[in-house]
Amino acid sequence: MQVLAQLLVSGIAVGMIYGVIAFGYQLTFATSKTLNFGQGEALMLGALVGLTLAGHIGFWFMLPLVLIFGLMQGAAVEWLAVRQAIKTKTDSGWIMATIALGIIFKNLAENIWGRDDLRFPSPLPEAPISVAGVNVLPMEVLVVFGALGLMLAIEIFNRRSIFGKAVVATSNDRDAAGLMGINTGLVITFSYALSSMTAAFAGVLVAPVTLTGATMGSVLGLKAFAVAIIGGLSSGLGAVVGGLILGIAETTTGYYISTGYKDVPGLVLLLLVLTFKPAGLFGKAAIKKV
Repeated sequence: MQVLAQLLVSGIAVGMIYGVIAFGYQLTFATSKTLNFGQGEALMLGALVGLTLAGHIGFWFMLPLVLIFGLMQGAAVEWLAVRQAIKTKTDSGWIMATIALGIIFKNLAENIWGRDDLRFPSPLPEAPISVAGVNVLPMEVLVVFGALGLMLAIEIFNRRSIFGKAVVATSNDRDAAGLMGINTGLVITFSYALSSMTAAFAGVLVAPVTLTGATMGSVLGLKAFAVAIIGGLSSGLGAVVGGLILGIAETTTGYYISTGYKDVPGLVLLLLVLTFKPAGLFGKAAIKKV
């Protein structure tokens, strides 16, 4: 029982990272029905920029600068890769453009920081805390509460602020929002900025727990995309629940079966969801008039 509790704690920490990245996918899909397939590279850049800044000004002073960097990087992705595709209403354009930008960002990172994995110093003590016989790393606690805190802050912003309400209106009906005088183009840019900001934040959260490098975002981005599909691209709650499901499934499978099979449960669940509930566990099926 103690082993299972330990696996659940580790799975929750991993799952919250998947969840916060998947939440970023949900932000852009809600306003523009597009996704940034370079989301993993946004996480990677956030971690590497954070590593560089933390060496000069410390972890806590670095955090707001990484968030600002994430906002700028996301806005650049929308401007370079998505805006024209939305205007011309082509689906393949933004898919290939965001993938291409992700590859470019990865190559830039390799040339600036090198191809070797780097160690990101933990801002908290690395000795585990024992709670009822279960060892919990202080950084794992920060990962869970930091991810939840960021997602909650964005939800409150969307519900309480004027600009946030414009985001919600654009999510509900982009054409109607435009007719009401809302600058939907600016809202979409902002959603991409927020999306990359969440990924960059996830990067500096997960980096002290793992190694940091130019390739760290690829797998995390793909798994978070699977989480977004499982939970539902139209549901922020689905991103959290889907992340927890996948994180716990991976840790338990890796321990009880084999680490070589830890990716299998997520893929099986993804196939099941796509087969029986294509909109996701918490998603709503959209009805289009033709």
